[in-house]
Order: sequence, then C-alpha cells, then structure tokens
Amino acid sequence: MPAPQEVLDLVARFTENLAAYASGSYNEARLRREFIDPPFSSLGWDLDNIAGHAEAYKDVIHKDAIRIDWLVYDLYGSMWGLLVKRFLRL
Repeated sequence: MPAPQEVLDLVARFTENLAAYASGSYNEARLRREFIDPPFSSLGWDLDNIAGHAEAYKDVIHKDAIRIDWLVYDLYGSMWGLLVKRFLRL
C-alpha cells in the first residue's frame, strides 16, 4: 500500500522547514499535533475518541493518562508506545 498523499506532504513540509523545527523553539506538543497525529488520522484512527469508546477500547490513549505520547495495539494484540521528543541535532 503506498503512503497516503497527506503523509507525503507532511514529509516534504518537514524536510523543507527542518532548520525551524531544529531551532529549539518548536516543542514536542506541536511536533505531535502537526506531524505525528495527522498520518494516524489519515489512516482512519480516532485520535480524539469521537466514537466515545470506553478507555479499554480507545484507538489512542494520550500522554495525560500514561508517560508516553501514544499507546498502540496492533491487530495481533501486541502493544507498543511512541514517545515524541524535541528534535536535537548532534
């Protein structure tokens, strides 16, 4: 399956503006909302629990409830987490 156009557009935008994102003024929350959330949303994930599922059945559990930004269950019942941190150029 090819990447959705929205994902390709985000990659292009990130690449074009890399210096601004690496400047130190671009924080983790903005990075998550502008570059992490949209691809998942374009794949059909209910990021804001619009469906009103109980905690155990949400597509996404956000950072407020746990110490990572994303907690994801795959089709096989495995769970993995995603932690977003500020960009740091070494």
